[in-house]
Amino acid sequence: MKKLRIQYNSPVVLTFALLSLVSLLLGMATGGESTRLLFCVYRAPLTDPLTYVRMAGHVLGHAGYAHFMGNMMLFLVVGPPLEEKYGSTRLLVCILVTALLSGLVQFAFFPGAALLGASGIVFMMIVLSSLAGMREGAIPLTLILVAALYLGGEVAEAVTARDNVSQLTHIIGGVCGGAFGFAMPRGRT
Repeated sequence: MKKLRIQYNSPVVLTFALLSLVSLLLGMATGGESTRLLFCVYRAPLTDPLTYVRMAGHVLGHAGYAHFMGNMMLFLVVGPPLEEKYGSTRLLVCILVTALLSGLVQFAFFPGAALLGASGIVFMMIVLSSLAGMREGAIPLTLILVAALYLGGEVAEAVTARDNVSQLTHIIGGVCGGAFGFAMPRGRT
């Protein structure tokens, strides 16, 4: 009988989840100061080097345990099959591009609000996964349903909510997932 071992099967997804957990614990230990300083996008001087760290690093920060768990449960379910299908390098690029785009939009258009969390990344992965089985010349019904249910709900929420920052981040993530899904060749790299 072969001995079973634990496998670090999805390095990008697992490392992201672990870094998010470390940032959450650090935030708890510092009373939220490390989260504000490193893992939250807000309008700050461009002369501050941490402004650039926060542009992508905000996806690792979470407001609390419930926020963290809400994002990580979906992230850990949807992420590994995507990493298996597209490869670690491509998925990491998708995460970084989505993080930077949502960080830049937050910085430019919402000067009075802060943004943190991985929900934009999760939305990117949800839409990307709905395109994973796409064949030439066909649009998957799963994409249409995801767009209608997830992204349509976010658009409706953005119109009716006072704070539409998180909804915009979700929409940016979904649009990125769609763009990556149509642009990326199938298979690992």
